[in-house]
Amino acid sequence: MYRYDEFDERFVRERVAQFRGQVERRLDGSLTEDEFKPLRLKNGLYLQLHAYMLRIAVPYGTLNSRQLRQLAHIAETYDKGYGHFTTRQNLQFNWPKLKDVPDILDLLADVEMHCIQTSGNCIRNVTSDQFAGVARDEVEDPRPTAELLRQWSSLHPEFVWLPRKFKIAVTGAEHDRAAIKVHDIGLKLKTDDTGEVGYEVIVGGGLGRTPMIGKVIREFLPKDELLAYLEAVMRVYNSEGRRDNKYKARVKILVHETGEDEFRARVEEEYSKLDGPTINAPEEEVERIAAYFASPAYETLPEVSEALDDARARDGALDRFVEQNGFTHKQPGYIALTIALKEIGAVPGDMSADQMRAFADIAERYSFDEFRVTHSQNLVLPHVKKDDVPAVFAALKAVGLASANAGLITDIIACPGLDYCALATAKSIPIAQDIAKTFADEARQKAIGPLPIKISGCINACGHHHVGAIGILGLEKGGRENYQITVGGDASEHAALGERLGPGIDAEDVPAAIEAIVATYLGEKRGEETFIETVRRTGPEPFKAGFTAFIEARAAASEAAE
Repeated sequence: MYRYDEFDERFVRERVAQFRGQVERRLDGSLTEDEFKPLRLKNGLYLQLHAYMLRIAVPYGTLNSRQLRQLAHIAETYDKGYGHFTTRQNLQFNWPKLKDVPDILDLLADVEMHCIQTSGNCIRNVTSDQFAGVARDEVEDPRPTAELLRQWSSLHPEFVWLPRKFKIAVTGAEHDRAAIKVHDIGLKLKTDDTGEVGYEVIVGGGLGRTPMIGKVIREFLPKDELLAYLEAVMRVYNSEGRRDNKYKARVKILVHETGEDEFRARVEEEYSKLDGPTINAPEEEVERIAAYFASPAYETLPEVSEALDDARARDGALDRFVEQNGFTHKQPGYIALTIALKEIGAVPGDMSADQMRAFADIAERYSFDEFRVTHSQNLVLPHVKKDDVPAVFAALKAVGLASANAGLITDIIACPGLDYCALATAKSIPIAQDIAKTFADEARQKAIGPLPIKISGCINACGHHHVGAIGILGLEKGGRENYQITVGGDASEHAALGERLGPGIDAEDVPAAIEAIVATYLGEKRGEETFIETVRRTGPEPFKAGFTAFIEARAAASEAAE
């Protein structure tokens, strides 16, 4: 893990002191809300429906036990006893009081954390593969790249006031677990024909009211040219991006309106003007950063753990957990475990202070004091000895964190929706809870197989509904909450946007509609096809027909009841 140097420490402390003075002036009336707003946003502080919300940066989703214990302390002392993990691999507190925020920022600084650039028209938290550094299918660990980009983008003098917010994701694997194609910039580490490592550069992806899949503008970029090339991309966007209309201000709109080829040409022209050596990181700095991400001191172990196999044979719950939540590790004798923050009936992504402390103990004891936040609002223990899995499972089970549903139909992404967000037009959390309860039976979940459901409470798409195998968008219609359903979305290397099935439906009909969609899938699937594989093969038409039949049956039942 990266550790703060002297500059990081001084920089964060100075920002806290500055914001403390700004909060004092807001509280005594010296600053109006309009004057204070840009200042608080620079420190990750939003004003939501009922209270302020503080968004905390978790660079590329990596945390340690000391940091999580501090978050637990903040949750208990200054919030309502829990935190909420987000699709940006960050954590949010939903109920802090304004007067307490400087103290919270001081506590975060004590454990090398902050809220800088988690809001505003700037480069946001750089995200990455939650299995970075341990996955067998990666070309190279993407976290050093993500850290290099964090340092390059933090308060970059040209890019602190962009046309709109800007998001970057990095992966080092062939299988995309970081959703790079739906980011403003997506980077994929790869090798060329000579074996040299570099990047595929994708620009112009994004969700929201105008969802788009990113375009490859460089098939292969040498590693040592990265910062200068991204500088060229950002300069083109910063100078040509729309500022007259915030809904058309994202780089995806610029790429679309300019044209892929012309945009690429403009980037290459800008790149040719830059003095690369003065922008790109020197080799010694790249090596210094990479050293922080060296593999931990693994033991030499056999690939097969007889202790784990015996425990799985005796305990069906443990067996299901390992099968569903386990991830193959590059180091023999080790496994990575996904911890789904999706217990049936719970709020997706929420974690109580008690759970934080218990999980911090588990990570410290069994995973080299490291864990990851995923963009699906879960956590990962990346370095667990297989022999230790039974003990880890028992400890997780004791605090309600042992759900064996990672990637299944109850592992639902949901934005805060109308329960918290001032922009939302419908609720998301109760819909997720109702669907999870409908499909609570573990055997049924397993029979259905991988099926990512993603829910957003407005067209801003914070719940990534466009790329859900089943996506749900909540809107307001005629004074009622109305939900549109799509199928076929995919955030992987096969990135695709879901297609709408039909008219919107009422909240109480959503679980039954999902039942109908699942029934269509089970009737259409061939062999071991997953849901998304079936949709790719059949197209959305069978699902549209099934959804139409569901709507008609509902209408007939309602008419008969009257």
